[in-house]
Amino acid sequence: MKIAFAGTPEFAAVALEAILAAGFDVPLVLTQPDRPAGRGMQLQPSPVKQVAVAAGIPVHQPEKLRTPEQQAPLAEAGADVLVVAAYGIILPQAVLDLPRHGCLNIHGSLLPRWRGAAPIHRAIQAGDTETGITIMQMDAGLDTGPMLLKRSEPIDPDDTTGSLHDRLAWLGAEMIVEALEALPGGNLVATPQPADGVTYAAKIGKAEAAVDWTRPAVELERMIRAFNPFPGAVAIHGETPIKLWRARAIDAIGTPGEVLLAEGAGVIVACGEGSLCITELQKPGAKRLSAADFLRGMPIAVGSRFSGPAH
Repeated sequence: MKIAFAGTPEFAAVALEAILAAGFDVPLVLTQPDRPAGRGMQLQPSPVKQVAVAAGIPVHQPEKLRTPEQQAPLAEAGADVLVVAAYGIILPQAVLDLPRHGCLNIHGSLLPRWRGAAPIHRAIQAGDTETGITIMQMDAGLDTGPMLLKRSEPIDPDDTTGSLHDRLAWLGAEMIVEALEALPGGNLVATPQPADGVTYAAKIGKAEAAVDWTRPAVELERMIRAFNPFPGAVAIHGETPIKLWRARAIDAIGTPGEVLLAEGAGVIVACGEGSLCITELQKPGAKRLSAADFLRGMPIAVGSRFSGPAH
């Protein structure tokens, strides 16, 4: 079988590497156009493009896939199936219809929960205890197609989006190879998604990153884990925006935003319910630091206040 591949970030690159390692013929890779990144804002190829170039596979990088011209390289590749993973570009029906076996999507949740752009972030933020990978036959809806394979992965109490992302990327890579090997023999059973339990994982907006100290500490602790490594939860102390990378909810009580303790073991800040003990912080232009190292460079006084998001 010829397997075309469409994907952009590291999550997708792990899957492409697994497909290549399994010996499949990949005649074409689709990925988003190079984007400016880093301090110099130089154009950077996506992780998927880097894997494709290293393997000598032709790469197509259209802004959209709406026109026959944009779709032409895929049509000419003659792929039996198109594997899609975190591509970030909507596939019109004409593209879904091109491959003989259609398009298979690697989705980072147990569908129908967390359809949409940010399933890993939203699962942690919501306090879910498990998530997983669904291999799905794509249709024109947003993650609405029938399910071919589904496997769960526990969410640990200290998981961040970064740590969970990496485990799900490996699980997705393993499962897509399994699905592709079963596809020609017709050994995959397509199960329609249930109507119950549908939730949507909206894209993460930077405005969401502002810490609202009137919220319960347990919610803020989950938010900090969900927004690590992107976009990072932001709290304002004085005029300084500080990113919070690790924290745990504790039972201490105070006025929301009030600093109750600031020592090497952590900075304790009161919330709407309970308090947060923050153990890893970062000020603008600096590295992430433990609470002890951070306080040596930027002391935080007990009784001072973190302010809430600007409204």
